[in-house]
Amino acid sequence: MEEYTQLFNDQVFAINTVWVALCAALIFFMEAGFALLEAGFVRAKNAMSIIAKVIIDVTFGGIAFFVVGFGIAYGASNGWFALDFGIMDRDLGLGLTVSNQLFWFIQLGFAIAAISIVSGALAERMKLWAYAIMVVFFCGIMYPLVANWVWNPNGWLAVRGFNDFAGSAAVHAMGGFSALAAAIVLGPRIGKYSKEGNSNTIPGHNLPLASVGAFILWFGWFGFNPGSSLGAVGNWELIGAVVVNTFLASAAGGIATMFYTYFSYGKIDITMVINGILAGLVSITAGCNVVGPISAIIIGLIAGILVDLAVLFFDKMKVDDPVGAVAVHGVNGLFGTVAVGFFAAEGGLLFGGGVALLITQLIGVVTIGLFSFSITFILMKILKSTIGIRISSEEEEAGIDSVSFGVKSYTNE
Repeated sequence: MEEYTQLFNDQVFAINTVWVALCAALIFFMEAGFALLEAGFVRAKNAMSIIAKVIIDVTFGGIAFFVVGFGIAYGASNGWFALDFGIMDRDLGLGLTVSNQLFWFIQLGFAIAAISIVSGALAERMKLWAYAIMVVFFCGIMYPLVANWVWNPNGWLAVRGFNDFAGSAAVHAMGGFSALAAAIVLGPRIGKYSKEGNSNTIPGHNLPLASVGAFILWFGWFGFNPGSSLGAVGNWELIGAVVVNTFLASAAGGIATMFYTYFSYGKIDITMVINGILAGLVSITAGCNVVGPISAIIIGLIAGILVDLAVLFFDKMKVDDPVGAVAVHGVNGLFGTVAVGFFAAEGGLLFGGGVALLITQLIGVVTIGLFSFSITFILMKILKSTIGIRISSEEEEAGIDSVSFGVKSYTNE
């Protein structure tokens, strides 16, 4: 009997290892989506520089998350932080049926996705080495602290019952509000706003490239959300529900933005439709495990409108965000987290659950947003007053690619 039990356990570990490894690879591949999306949304003279920033996210951020980040997030927590190093070999208290090493890798994908949100908002004007320092601090300390609160079994939000299944708050709201603070300190691109205060459009150089990046992100999200089950055995109903909700919300987000831009401007704005799809994905990420399919569609429809309004709002506030990172990830990360308190099939306000879950969701996402914004603001101010964060006006006019790398993204040869 003991032999059969061991064989069964081995099979469970094997199946779950394949599942989590596949999802982790999809999440890692999302970095290609970030790179192409952001490159397409900036001018040709800066396309390589934004890809370089995503490379910095993966390399510098990956090492920082290995050395200290993972230990801060998933070590023995006092509710607010832990202090371990590397990949711990003890039981993390999460009921894992995969190795700690594989769990580290899937969590790495979440950490570098969060900082990649920030990279787009700083496009075309930030020094690369200053950005690298920011990445190390973000992936080594900032993101792990939030992950500790949300996903460590002893984290103060986890204990309170905060539901952020795959990171609308811990990844997207955090990255979005960090991007907001960084963009404010960095300032707008030259020529973005006139002396009279008018906003000037600076179009991206390659919308098909950006569209391909969006499709890669969309594809990767089906590792991002379902992979948060951390195992396939016994979770087939959960995984199925998460996949369906993820798709429905994203499709609804795209549809909402199509209608909104058509009736607002007389033409469909395909760049905003891309952001509408991503907004739907961001907004469903927190509650994809607890809402029904109709609720997922409603959440996506709201997100698709909300992202349009947020882009206009931040533009009026003269926050220069070339890819709409704050609107897509910050605003809709906040909305998606709060939406759980309304739409959760069990505990949601609209389903007779009262306000307890809603209050918990509000406390969690507001705390994460304020923490991310304030720490990033302080860090950017320190970098600005020491090594500097912005390239010179001459370098900005010439383009970062030629100045920093001595190359052009496209040649006639």
